[in-house]
Amino acid sequence: MRKLPQPTEQELREGPQAVSFQIANGNTRQRCILQTNFPTKVQAQRYLLTNWPAVEKMARDALAMGIVEDGQIKLMMV
Repeated sequence: MRKLPQPTEQELREGPQAVSFQIANGNTRQRCILQTNFPTKVQAQRYLLTNWPAVEKMARDALAMGIVEDGQIKLMMV
């Protein structure tokens, strides 16, 4: 099992990391941001990929309900 990298000084200053992704919305793409509690981008990205089905469902549900802020869907870690 590989060890996860230690947070950089910049990541420590920024605090919990967020990752961006897009989902298809007809012929367009919808930008989404997932806010996590992880200190590094690598950990946040790994969480997104591991939990993709649940995160995608949350994003699609938010899109269906029209919960879009500044042109993007903002999600919190499940």
